[in-house]
Amino acid sequence: MENLAQLLDKLLETLGALATVLAEEQVLLCSHPLASVALQRVTDTKNQLLNTISWLEKQRAALEHSHHFLAPYPQQPSLASRWQQIQQQALQLREQNQHNGLLLNHHLAHNTQALSILHQQPPSLYGPDGHSCTHHLLGRKIRI
Repeated sequence: MENLAQLLDKLLETLGALATVLAEEQVLLCSHPLASVALQRVTDTKNQLLNTISWLEKQRAALEHSHHFLAPYPQQPSLASRWQQIQQQALQLREQNQHNGLLLNHHLAHNTQALSILHQQPPSLYGPDGHSCTHHLLGRKIRI
């Protein structure tokens, strides 16, 4: 039971770290211009924390199975208290992550709109290979 308590404490600690990272991500997503390098760093940290949480959840399931416990641990008040905190924290993190997703979608829509405007402009004098292109200006064929 002590191992399970320690594991739940580690899970709470990791969820707290994830809350900090999500708050930092929100600040970056609200900034203008978007700090893409910093956002990538935060995203990498978030992914590492999510992987840690996944691993801790697998360990928790194994410990529960071996000790014949099952969350929310009604017979173990100290474990039940930890589990309730984990559930509350997870709910808050889900809401915060959904909000960050909306902010990110806003940036993606803005970038998509900007790209569509750029693609509507006439082609440049140079092609993608860097060589000059042949264009018809005023009905005449010219080569630059």
